[in-house]
Amino acid sequence: MSDDAPRPGPGWAEEGPRATPPVVPRWEWRAFAGRFGDAQDRLATLAPDQVQESDDLYLLSREGEDTVKVRDVLLDVKHLERVDDLGLEQWRPVMKAAFPLGAPDVRFVWAALGLEAPPLGRTAFTLDQLLSELCDPRTVHAVRVRKRRRRYTLGGCSVELTAVHVDGRERQTLAVESEHPARVLSTVEDLGLDIQPNTSYPRALRALTGFGGHRGAVIDIGTNSVKLHVGERTEADQWRTIIDRAVVTRLGEDLGGTGVLGPEPMGRTIDAICDMAGQARRAGALDIAAVGTAGLRIAANSSAFVDAVKARCGIRVQVISGDEESRLGYLAAKPRVRQDGGSIVVFETGGGSSQFTFGHGDHIDERFSVDVGAARFTELYHLDRIVPRTVLDEALAAIASELSRLDGRPSPDTLIGMGGAFTNLAAVKHELAAYAPEVVEGTVLDRSEIDRQIDLYRTRSAERRRRIIGLQPARAEVILAGACIARTVLEKLGCESVTVSDRGLRHALLIERFGR
Repeated sequence: MSDDAPRPGPGWAEEGPRATPPVVPRWEWRAFAGRFGDAQDRLATLAPDQVQESDDLYLLSREGEDTVKVRDVLLDVKHLERVDDLGLEQWRPVMKAAFPLGAPDVRFVWAALGLEAPPLGRTAFTLDQLLSELCDPRTVHAVRVRKRRRRYTLGGCSVELTAVHVDGRERQTLAVESEHPARVLSTVEDLGLDIQPNTSYPRALRALTGFGGHRGAVIDIGTNSVKLHVGERTEADQWRTIIDRAVVTRLGEDLGGTGVLGPEPMGRTIDAICDMAGQARRAGALDIAAVGTAGLRIAANSSAFVDAVKARCGIRVQVISGDEESRLGYLAAKPRVRQDGGSIVVFETGGGSSQFTFGHGDHIDERFSVDVGAARFTELYHLDRIVPRTVLDEALAAIASELSRLDGRPSPDTLIGMGGAFTNLAAVKHELAAYAPEVVEGTVLDRSEIDRQIDLYRTRSAERRRRIIGLQPARAEVILAGACIARTVLEKLGCESVTVSDRGLRHALLIERFGR
């Protein structure tokens, strides 16, 4: 248990008249759904070990992760000790106390909620006094929950299927518990439930009652970088960014030459994905959607990569088509889409491919993806170092040839650029020592600025590029190729400038997967 974690409270005595046997923490997987399909049908064929009904009262705070509930006039607190790499949660009962609660018990409960206790005007509190005098609805939300629990034993684990009634709505929750995490994982997989997110009661009840917002996460696995976006849907039905970060892992390193993902790039990328999954879970995301793009579409061993991610951290990666990637990019750019019916092109370039979507306002006319990415052209023309003008011209000519689908098209009224190449070009233009999305969003890059930066990168080694203010150091090798692709698209479409969007498919996918 960490130093700042709640420890056994005054209501959980280890000796004396209220002595309680030592409690062993248990690993738990729990999910909430309208119905659990085959798993629920399978349990229905078994005789339950126990069937119980109860009326519980949960105390929720916006940030607290510990479970605080009242059942049968006893206040019960369980502490979330840790979350492992696969998302399993280990819980330890730390308090069970009868009312009235003494002041030390009350302070302990508020600490479990992640809050400082309010001034206590009594030495002891009944339940009614606790609710009426101490529970400020702005910070502590009391939720009454009616349960009907059916408990079974499977695979050496306690399996509990519960009908939960909250605010007039019914949901099912299915939990698998054991002191042994391997048994929990095996039983969850045996029930076919390993695609479900592991969600604790506090997080689920916050989402069901609209208290503190609903959080979801998206991991976007590209050829050059991995991006994490955690968003919270507020009570006003708007999405608020909680986490938005990217890590350059170069998954597609040498992919163009070998056709397969190498062990080291795979290892770096899996490390990043698992780290991000843990961060998302700690941030309270109820579910995590993970998608792979061009690099995983191209690689012959992408299925091995997907299996390795699943085995390591329980995340299922969906490899999406280039067409779907284009559509999501267009949706993500909607805040910058013209609403006057003017023509628009949304262009996103990554490490392994570039996506183009043509439209008018909300209507998409055409979308496609081409295998033109910064990682591939960096490797083909050695653009990660000082580059002679003649070699640069050869690279530009090759990029232009592979972007022939843009030839002969009318110039759009608006061109929007998305992806790491554009956001880094914008950050360098503004000389941002620390990345500022609010500055990057909406930045206009004209041809002269892109040409200036192409010459800046062409005349420097990767090590010297890392010293350029605004450039993400890990992008030093691929930024020149990205700038060349951007410049070529402007020329092909007859545009003098491009407007940068800091958003990406991760923003659109968040809304589509977790509700508008």
